[in-house]
Amino acid sequence: MRLQGKVAVVTGGGSGFGAGICAKFVAEGAKVVVADLDHDAAAGVAAALGSAAVPLRVDVAQAADVRAMLDAAERHFGRLDILVNNAGVTHLPAPLEEVGEADFERIAAVNMKAVYLAMCAAVPRLKANAPGAHGIRGVVLNMASTAGVSPRPRLAWYNASKGWVITATRACAVELAPFGIRVVALNPVAGETPLLRSFMGEDTPEIRARFLSTIPLGRFSTPEDLGNAACFLVGDEASMITGVCMEVDGGRCI
Repeated sequence: MRLQGKVAVVTGGGSGFGAGICAKFVAEGAKVVVADLDHDAAAGVAAALGSAAVPLRVDVAQAADVRAMLDAAERHFGRLDILVNNAGVTHLPAPLEEVGEADFERIAAVNMKAVYLAMCAAVPRLKANAPGAHGIRGVVLNMASTAGVSPRPRLAWYNASKGWVITATRACAVELAPFGIRVVALNPVAGETPLLRSFMGEDTPEIRARFLSTIPLGRFSTPEDLGNAACFLVGDEASMITGVCMEVDGGRCI
């Protein structure tokens, strides 16, 4: 029960890595707001987790939705301790000059603007918390990617958005450390999530084999992998860790 008494908000919690993070957090004692653009997906995850989770439809690129999401955590569970900015999108593999402006704007809105909106809304609430173990008042966990560390061709603007998340994580970590707020990130390799097909362009045994050949441990990441890593980084055991963008990648970035 490493997160006993903690309250978390997880964006993109209705599927993939977000669902895995929600499940792990609840298993370790946390209360969770499962936030997703797809309310039915969020409701399905929350129903499986019981009274410790509540679903909420949220467009993370809309400031009013983001504020309502954090209000929901305080209304249902009385406080906010952990913000997980997990929601993300990509574009289909293509030469950089052929990715349409609408696709670029969607990536910028969900992968970058949403992190800005959520942190601007959450940080004053976290600053107001009483300090806990080792003076920590709250934690923000951003979902970056190995794409921001070791970019793949034909995913240029997705790669760039995740590089932005890594830099934002480090910059915010330095600024917020004096207030007892830790900011960390995870860099997963491609995983068994709804985005996998989009990364690959099409899902064939040949393309899967080519992807897997770049991962030394020989498998894709899973929602459970990211849930386990996230649980450590947001917990009191990691109270001396901030600004870290930890690879969960089977060795891909070595």
